[in-house]
Amino acid sequence: MVNHQTIDDRNTTLSIEDFAALRENLHEQRRFRQEQLRHLSAAATTRADTLLDRQAAAQIEVRVKLAASARMVLTDVEAALARMDQGAYGTCHLCRGPIARERLMIVPQARYCARCQQVREAGR
Repeated sequence: MVNHQTIDDRNTTLSIEDFAALRENLHEQRRFRQEQLRHLSAAATTRADTLLDRQAAAQIEVRVKLAASARMVLTDVEAALARMDQGAYGTCHLCRGPIARERLMIVPQARYCARCQQVREAGR
């Protein structure tokens, strides 16, 4: 189910083509992050025996941070795909208003409209 909403003159309506393109983009992101995590995990296990010097330790720290970031993005992507399946995609989690089409085209896994995202970031 596609969430077609129009409020004001803002371009918030997602066409069927937009929705299909966003879904494919999210699937591509999911495949990329899953492959990235497999690669990082494999590299970590092959380097486990060489943790003797500082350079190896620094490389492992970078890999751990990259893996954590990839897991966060993967979680966001999978949540967006679930919202698509539930018919809730494109609705802000805070104000329940529509998320602008332009924002979704740039950040397809967005949970918040631009205004609510700014409020959340200001509160950090």
